[in-house]
Amino acid sequence: MIYDERIEQMSRAEMRELQLERLKYMVAYAYDNVPFYKKKYDEAGVKPSHIKTLKDIEKLPFVTKTDLRDNYPYGFLSVPLSEISRIHASSGTSGKPTVVAYTAEDMEIWTECVARLVVAAGGRKDDIVQICFGYGLFTGALGLHQGWERIGAAVIPASTGNTERQIMLMKDLQTTAIVSTPSYALRIAEEMERLGYKPEDFKLRVGLFGSEASSEEMHAEIARKLHLLPTDNYGLSELIGPGVSGECEHKCGMHINEDHFYSEILDHATLTPASDGEYGELVLTALTKKSMPMIRYRTKDITKIDYTPCVCGRTTARMAKLKGRTDDMLIIKGVNVFPSQIEGVLLTFKEIGASYEIVVTREDYKDKLEVKVELADDSIVGDYGALEDLSRRIRSALKTVLQIDVKLTIVDHMSLTRYDGKAKRVIDLRKY
Repeated sequence: MIYDERIEQMSRAEMRELQLERLKYMVAYAYDNVPFYKKKYDEAGVKPSHIKTLKDIEKLPFVTKTDLRDNYPYGFLSVPLSEISRIHASSGTSGKPTVVAYTAEDMEIWTECVARLVVAAGGRKDDIVQICFGYGLFTGALGLHQGWERIGAAVIPASTGNTERQIMLMKDLQTTAIVSTPSYALRIAEEMERLGYKPEDFKLRVGLFGSEASSEEMHAEIARKLHLLPTDNYGLSELIGPGVSGECEHKCGMHINEDHFYSEILDHATLTPASDGEYGELVLTALTKKSMPMIRYRTKDITKIDYTPCVCGRTTARMAKLKGRTDDMLIIKGVNVFPSQIEGVLLTFKEIGASYEIVVTREDYKDKLEVKVELADDSIVGDYGALEDLSRRIRSALKTVLQIDVKLTIVDHMSLTRYDGKAKRVIDLRKY
């Protein structure tokens, strides 16, 4: 099923024509209505009239999260506050939060974008969906909420936390779909097992997971434990929130809502276009969001894009599952290491659970990597031979993928920290 056949099955030539038309308008609009853009473009010696092709977008300077924080709270607004219908903000883990705003028209676009991705993932009008994201300034919960409501589904705004109660609601209210971080979905599965439930006791059939990167192996583990189809979706509050892209039921990349977002893949070192099909940093431009224009925003996320039509019938470009973030990449002994690589290895070992920690330290000016994993149960506790064999196999598998030796620590079942939202996988203890 396709939500909007006219857009989602548009030819590549038609899509490029639509994107160029909207890009020209948005650049001129931002230049005329947001002092930040006028100053930035004047300093770069570029005018809106210079945008004649999509490739000309490369003439425009980038926007970064630092720019948004420097213009806190309303420096990027292009409309009076009286025209704003909704205000969200990032978590603000360092310094001021990133504030984002929406006009009524923006809200309509946002809802439509999410609705498309819900349908692509297999969402239906008769679904009962449980939103296990935290409600509030975070865009994830309300963004997915309004998209599911748009297709006619019943929404349970459960928020996050109180996992035992979440499970009670899932069973009693006959939840068929879940929205959460992938790590929280695994926590729910873990708690179900502790309470003596089996997947067959529930009616779950589809999951829309986002807010953190996850590996194919994690999705396979979620599917095994919850008996549902796990799908990825992607978005950033700076652009709109969830609704930028999402997987269809065939799970061969996240379909980008290209009529609303123009994507570039750049070599993150040179910031020049990466070769077709190569991984690089994703740079996004919002083509229709009026209240707060976002042109050439550096996401720091690493992915690649496939422009071939999908087997589902959609012709929209597809983002690969995120490989990581440029600011999450660890350089250990001269080797680039992404947490997703480690996760992919760990989840192939059934003797350990899905929770893990990556601890980075520095000794004698050298970075060191320790991976902490926990046993899936107590079956081999005290069996030092079995524990040593498990440790050897995991270390060997990690070295094959990472090309470096890492310290491995196996801890007791259920001893690592659990998280209701984004899981904190990397603990950086280095002092610079």
